[in-house]
Amino acid sequence: MNTKIVSILVLSLCSLLSLQTFAGDSAAGQSKAGACFGCHGSEGNSTNPLYPNLAGQQTAYLVNQLTAFRDNKRANPIMSGMAKSLSDTDIEDIAAYFSGKTTKSAGGDPALAKLGAAKANQCFGCHGGKAQGRGQFPKLAGQHPAYLAKQLSNFKAGERKNPGMQAISANLSDTDIAEITAFLGTL
Repeated sequence: MNTKIVSILVLSLCSLLSLQTFAGDSAAGQSKAGACFGCHGSEGNSTNPLYPNLAGQQTAYLVNQLTAFRDNKRANPIMSGMAKSLSDTDIEDIAAYFSGKTTKSAGGDPALAKLGAAKANQCFGCHGGKAQGRGQFPKLAGQHPAYLAKQLSNFKAGERKNPGMQAISANLSDTDIAEITAFLGTL
């Protein structure tokens, strides 16, 4: 299928997929999230650029990803191991905790960010006008550029599965990825 058609279909589904809501308990989530703190920080702001910030992330996205790790639908030996014993309630509680925290911007190379500003427009259809995330689409704003670059590269190589992201990333050069992710990290 043509990558433009796939991109249009993905953008069309963005609004529909962002409607799902969850009713997790943030206080319960804090007590259940202890194993997450080593990599993602106690407030959800990772100090390691290889691990994503979870603070302020979309609840639906966190629920979907933790469920995918638990159910081995997203491949990551560390996360699959961490999530395998979580119940649906545990996942919703952990997601409520991290989504309620404030993101600290990871920053990005200012020169690369300037070049990536216009190129990042293609992200805003699903991820929101300021990359703040929307429903099942993750918040990209303030995320570690190294983490985002790895994920885009994984989509491009087919190691991470999502038809829309695979279509979009297929057209990105390594330079494009570096510039876009630097920009997103500065938001």
